[in-house]
Amino acid sequence: MTDLDSCLADAVRIATDAGALALRMRPAPGAATAKLKGAQDWLTEADGAVEAYIAGEIARLYPQDGFQGEETGLGKDGERRWIVDPIDGTSNYARGATRWCVSLGLIEGTTPLVGVLAAPALGEVFAARKGGGATLNGTPIHAAATTDPKRAMVEIGWSPRRPDALFQTLIARIQTRGAMVRAGGSGAMGLADVACGRADGYIEAHINLWDVAAALCILDEAGAFVSRFLEGPGPHQGDMILAAAPGLAAMLENDAAISL
Repeated sequence: MTDLDSCLADAVRIATDAGALALRMRPAPGAATAKLKGAQDWLTEADGAVEAYIAGEIARLYPQDGFQGEETGLGKDGERRWIVDPIDGTSNYARGATRWCVSLGLIEGTTPLVGVLAAPALGEVFAARKGGGATLNGTPIHAAATTDPKRAMVEIGWSPRRPDALFQTLIARIQTRGAMVRAGGSGAMGLADVACGRADGYIEAHINLWDVAAALCILDEAGAFVSRFLEGPGPHQGDMILAAAPGLAAMLENDAAISL
């Protein structure tokens, strides 16, 4: 077993256990029971508990590696760094809904090495390591072969960090292509949908590192096109992300560049 195989196995276990913890703490369906850090930026008690559990496990197993969490920030710097979003899709989670996940990724410099997304309310675990392919619940996954935008489904994530006019322009442009536009409230899950072929594209004008760190490896290994998030300002201040079925990548990249 290689080092990355061990890292992936540990990441799957940790993310799955963390997801089970979050599921036990999930509010009942109804009005959101959480604090607001900003517009549609939710914080629940489970965010802190899940991140603390993951941080403890990583420190125990990989004390030499860096660690960064959405809630606690950069705990330990390092060229190789574990990055966690304890609950991606907190707006869904806070209302007792199902579309949310625990995101745990490992990067080294600008290279995604390992990625795991555990979505316990959906019974799904996406996993990948560099050079090893990507899976959903242990079954290999691949990006869609879609080439016709009139057959495409594209998710567009909303960000309060960019003007709403840009968001609306992008939606209109993609709808003009004949594609179906949707929004699901979880950037990580939206990216995972592209990796497994459920969606043909995901675009968000501004997204943070912890939202994408796990998905980047999963997308790469599933054969999807993905913008070079780690090579720009993304790791430090967030950036735009685009993931797409290869046959639609050029079109969506052009639309995003014009609109955003």
